[in-house]
This record gives sequence, structure tokens and C-alpha cells, in this order.
Amino acid sequence: MRKVALITGAARALGRAIAQDLASDHEIALTWRSRAPADPPLAAQLIQADLTEAGAPARVIAEVIGRFGRLDVIVNNAGTVVASPLDHFDANALQTMYGINVLAAQALLVAALPHLEPGAAIVNISSVNAALPPSGAVHYGASKAALEVWTRGVAQELGPKGIRINAVAPGAVLLDDAPRPPEMVARILEDTALGRMASGHDIARAVRFLAGPDAAAITGEVLTVSGGYRL
Repeated sequence: MRKVALITGAARALGRAIAQDLASDHEIALTWRSRAPADPPLAAQLIQADLTEAGAPARVIAEVIGRFGRLDVIVNNAGTVVASPLDHFDANALQTMYGINVLAAQALLVAALPHLEPGAAIVNISSVNAALPPSGAVHYGASKAALEVWTRGVAQELGPKGIRINAVAPGAVLLDDAPRPPEMVARILEDTALGRMASGHDIARAVRFLAGPDAAAITGEVLTVSGGYRL
């Protein structure tokens, strides 16, 4: 029986790459908030949801269980970036960002936990910005740092249940549907040991590893996939 994987925020960019990779040997459910997926994996379950809304995470889990009857992998990919310059404070925008980047993962776990069996895995998508906070968007880095601390703490509590939780921390990722300005790419490459940006495939394979049996003894860890950015 094929395992079932839920990937949040998977309409495009990195989430889309992860969903396409896992679809080769998993049943796939994916969420999207405002832009419907253009070319989702064949037979994927598509769920429109704003994970910051009350009840939305529980509804998502109920829909996945209702269709597949099980859930084996959760990839918390949904996220957003909000500028946070020191001379401006937008409480609503920051609350929304923390809600998506951190609290949605907790809400999904609470709803999913009764359905997760030993061997289930959770993979959170963090960022190198958790350790290297970006100028002008320090709260984005702080939200990802909070996600990593949450990952380590939850790993201790889920361990006795046989459920693993880890995180992948990408650097800048080269994605066809989310291009970056050439001058930005040049600056990034100057600070990257391998001289290349990671691809969506690179990140997806890291997620696959942490979600699969080859990582059976790994939990509470953060795997950085950045090509050696700012070593």
C-alpha cells in the first residue's frame, strides 16, 4: 500500500517540486491558499485552505483521512515572507507570517496526531535565514528559527510514539516558476561554496530522505541544503 503524504503550500515553487517528487511512490494531498496548482501530480487531492484560519488545519486533515484513510508524511512547506524594517511595525502582517510559518504546523499536528502511526514522519521547511537573519526581514528569520526550535522540542515528545520530525533548511533555490533577478543570483553565488544554487529537485530529495526509511534513526535535526551558502 502506498503511503500518503500531505504537502502544504504546494501549488508552485518549492512545494510543487516536493509534491512532484513524492508522487512517484506516495499518494499525494496538497494545500493551496490563493493560487490553484497549474499542473498538480496526477490523482493528487487538492485542498484550498488558509492554514491561519480557525478550523482550517483540522478540516485539511479530515479531508485527507476521508479520502485515503491514513496519513504517513506531513511536509510543512507553506510559508510567507514579510518585510520588517526597524522603522516600521505591522502587527497584522507579522502575526499572519508567524501564523503560517510556525503555528500552522502545530495546528496540523494536533489534528493529525490521532491518525499518525509509528513510522510516520514530519518534515518542516525552514530556511538558512533561521541562522542568517536577512536585513530588513529579521522576523522572517525569527519565524524560521522558532520553527526549528519547535521541531527539536516536538521530536522529544513524538519519539516515544515512533514518529519522527525533522526540518530542511534551504538557501536560495533556483526554480523555474519563481525566478530571481540575475544580479541577486550573482551575489548569492559569490557567497556559495559550490558556486551554484540548489534546485527544487535538490530540496525535494532531502525531504524524501528525511521522510523515508533511510532516516529511520534521525529526528529533531535540521538538514541545510544551500550549496554551502556563507560558510
